[in-house]
Amino acid sequence: MAITPLDWPVVRQLRTGDYLGRGKSVQSKRTREIEPRTSTADRVVQSVCPYCAVGCGQRVFVKDEKVVQIEGDKDSPISRGRLCPKGAASEQLVNSPSRQKQVLYRAPGASDWRPIDRDEAIDMVADRFMASRAAGWQEHDEQGRRLRRTMGIAALGGATLDNEENYLIKKLFTAAGAIQIENQARV
Repeated sequence: MAITPLDWPVVRQLRTGDYLGRGKSVQSKRTREIEPRTSTADRVVQSVCPYCAVGCGQRVFVKDEKVVQIEGDKDSPISRGRLCPKGAASEQLVNSPSRQKQVLYRAPGASDWRPIDRDEAIDMVADRFMASRAAGWQEHDEQGRRLRRTMGIAALGGATLDNEENYLIKKLFTAAGAIQIENQARV
């Protein structure tokens, strides 16, 4: 079908009375036929944005067990349906083709990363944590006062963790004798 001057957007605006060009007169046929990804979802799951400690509500649209869209949750008293740019782009966090799905390890002096088993990685972290704790342990100070602390480990919590996760990290590091415990939310 040939396009005539009557099909031009400006002419359509004048013909339909859409003088500001905000209505259907400026939409192409393709735009009118686009269907939102949210309408094809099998289910909607309520969630919380993973990026900061604010806790904005999210609606996660799932189709065939794959996240297809994430939007702000209008029922959230915190965000009332709004998301910051990072929260609005969190679907990319889930579906990015460059997302790492395995634990990678680079040995000291090595130039390449290699995949390792998750349990092996956890054991490596635990062994190094305990070795650093022991190497930096201070039982008493110079005056003989009891300290029972370590300067060999420290914790810096991130704003992407929720309050419960930061609470548990604080408890873990305090129990291990660390005194250098901070959270990004306070920095």
